[in-house]
Amino acid sequence: MQKRRTWKARAVVKASLLVFLIIAVLAPLICLLFSIGSVDVGSIVGSRQFLESLKNSVLVTLTATAVSLVLALVLAWCIARSGLGKKGALSQLLSLPMLIPSISHGMGLIVLFGANGVLTNLLGLNTSIYGFWGIVIGSVMYSFPVAFLMLLDVFQYEDYTVYESAQVLGIPKIRQFLSITLPYLRKPMISVMFATFTLIFTDYGVPLMVGGKFMTLPVYMYNEVIGLMNFGKGAVVGLFLLMPAVVAFLFDLFNKDSGNASFTVRSFEIKKSHKRDFVCRVLVGVAIVLVLLPIVSFALLTFVEKYPIDMSLSLHNITQAMDMGTGKYLVNSLIIAVLTATAGTAIAYLNAYFAARSKGILVRSLHLGSIATLAVPGIVLGLSYVMFFKGSFLYGTLAILILVNTIHFFASPYLMAYNAMHKLNPNLEAVAKTIGIPSWRLIKDVFIPQTRDTMLEMFSYFFVNSMITISAVSFLSTVKNMPVSMMITQFEGMMLLECSAYVSLLILVVNLLMKGVIHGLKRHGAARHDGEEENGFEPKTI
Repeated sequence: MQKRRTWKARAVVKASLLVFLIIAVLAPLICLLFSIGSVDVGSIVGSRQFLESLKNSVLVTLTATAVSLVLALVLAWCIARSGLGKKGALSQLLSLPMLIPSISHGMGLIVLFGANGVLTNLLGLNTSIYGFWGIVIGSVMYSFPVAFLMLLDVFQYEDYTVYESAQVLGIPKIRQFLSITLPYLRKPMISVMFATFTLIFTDYGVPLMVGGKFMTLPVYMYNEVIGLMNFGKGAVVGLFLLMPAVVAFLFDLFNKDSGNASFTVRSFEIKKSHKRDFVCRVLVGVAIVLVLLPIVSFALLTFVEKYPIDMSLSLHNITQAMDMGTGKYLVNSLIIAVLTATAGTAIAYLNAYFAARSKGILVRSLHLGSIATLAVPGIVLGLSYVMFFKGSFLYGTLAILILVNTIHFFASPYLMAYNAMHKLNPNLEAVAKTIGIPSWRLIKDVFIPQTRDTMLEMFSYFFVNSMITISAVSFLSTVKNMPVSMMITQFEGMMLLECSAYVSLLILVVNLLMKGVIHGLKRHGAARHDGEEENGFEPKTI
């Protein structure tokens, strides 16, 4: 009887999680799809403005993706395959662009290379940052850290024994790279390429800031919905923005298990090479300087009276921004980020537990629904939420912003937990059932302690991305509930670039503090674990 009640309870929880995903993901997208029935699709996709925007988006995305991949590959190789010290710190510095909104990267370019930009005046440049190359540079700054971290993770699991054999056979380094490294990277590079392409193709933050008359598809959609309240046309454009992400999702779904499995027999051995380390040190150093330049420019604009007219130190921009409601909107952002991180981590963790540790059609549906959120760009998700939830009790509240952020950033934390669950002993449930331990006790006493660091990373991921996002919430936020990131566009539209810089800097500081807290908790947990082992205590297990 007890076993039957436990089975029913698990089934109810799994069904509830699946219903949640259907309501939060599938239903809004279906609503978006049906909304195009009332508009003339042919006239929209055949219009000069749409075709021009589509062409611009494809050109920008292809160029920026190629540059981002090359840059990410070089930097990931330098970190993973050189004798550089403080690799963790270097990786953190290179990933700093991920802690600020994409729109801030566009603003950073204006500060540096605009008509009165810092470097424009310093170097006497006579070029415009607005247009194609401005969007490309901003998109590379925004996207390459994602590709870098993905490739760095791939390099860390490469088996050294193959290279050792090649060295014994006298195969030159360049041939080793061409015949061993590149084939090893082929499949991961395709996944990274799709992820980077989708990220750039669907972003409107950078093009909105530095696009000028060079309009991309996301900006076209944004203008139609926000500016003209043309939701039908926005829905048509949204479906086109959805396509690359769907293709990327299907590719990963059907090819994740293809090819031969690769197992790390021996970790990579890095031999001394002063020439290699010098080159890597220069490349990484230059990249870090380029990463830090926009951040330094934010700080410069924040603490000067009026750039470039009055360069005296001042807190005027901070007080002005706070007087215009920045403090209130920062509180909104913190509430949204904390609640998104809490709810998102809990739901993603439960989904991962059932998907990784159970079998059946319900579980497979749960897994597919969880990773399907990868295929939905934020700007498309936000518009679908407008159409589906408008008129409901959620619309216009903080709750809908928390919900849309949870879904927007759901897939990556879910996969973190899913992979962690797979690494644990597959017989835990069977042993627990034999000795009468309920599932909730197993999760509480075994799974959570064993996956503590993963849960902290999940929380951090939800929090940071909720602080920086603009795309998913831009259609849903109001004057009362909008997050502080939305103030960047408002200040920029009011020609208060200094205040925009302050908001960008504020978001960066908050996210750095969160990263610091997560790092401290992980170190504390590791130290506590080591102390227990030294004192003869073992972690809870069954």
